[in-house]
Amino acid sequence: QVELVESGGGLMQAGGSLRLSCTASGRTFSFNAMGWFRQVSGKEREFLARITRNGDKTTYAGSVEGRFTISRDNSKNTVYLQMNSLKSEDTAVYYCAAAYSDYPQSPRHYTFWGQGTQVTVSS
Repeated sequence: QVELVESGGGLMQAGGSLRLSCTASGRTFSFNAMGWFRQVSGKEREFLARITRNGDKTTYAGSVEGRFTISRDNSKNTVYLQMNSLKSEDTAVYYCAAAYSDYPQSPRHYTFWGQGTQVTVSS
């Protein structure tokens, strides 16, 4: 089993930056890709970014490309999401996820999920 724990969320003014972290424990050798998603109450979970196991490939949603950066440090079993130029519409609960698949984008292909961390951006 794999456990994911996110941290780094909070309240930030528009234009500011936050860095989210997600640390994995357990059978960390068993999964490959990791991703970040977010969800606003009443809406579907939205893909934000994904990264391959060795970090050689990344993909971003159009809504965050150029502002957010995903990275991972396998020696620390941690994936990061650097969020810059935050906007009020970035307010959501942010989740990290891990997948057995090499490089999925859909949430249904991710097996393990963190508990989520709230990000609130004030305008």
